[in-house]
Amino acid sequence: MEWHLKTFDELSTIELYKILKARVDVFVVEQHCPYPEVDNHDQASSHLFLEENGEIIAYARLIPENNIYEEASIGRVLVNEKYRSQGYARTLMNKSIDILKQEWHVEKIKIHGQEYLRNFYGSFGFKEISEVYLEDNIPHVDMILECKKLNLTK
Repeated sequence: MEWHLKTFDELSTIELYKILKARVDVFVVEQHCPYPEVDNHDQASSHLFLEENGEIIAYARLIPENNIYEEASIGRVLVNEKYRSQGYARTLMNKSIDILKQEWHVEKIKIHGQEYLRNFYGSFGFKEISEVYLEDNIPHVDMILECKKLNLTK
């Protein structure tokens, strides 16, 4: 298994196809939710994914500040159904948060998560900033993670 972090322009057409297929499989087919999965935010985003034998195991879209939100964001978080309950979601979120904090140096990370995952996201320090609301007939909640600034002076 190998983790990859690529900008849109770095993705091969095969990688892009596999990512979009995995996202549609989970968010459109599995969740019975017809919505515009291809939303014109992929081009500005970085794509973090775990791949094994040509199959996407886990994926997250890392979205820069002032794209969807004022804050940087983690979205389209998924684990392939065959690989769930094996810790990949936790590893994926930890890697995503680390990239945004350590490499992008963001002060806040905003997520637009499905309500049933609020405790999972809360375990990383995300705090709810909205009431639960329906989007595409699925309960969602907005959450923010305040990133601590490193104090490099003594």
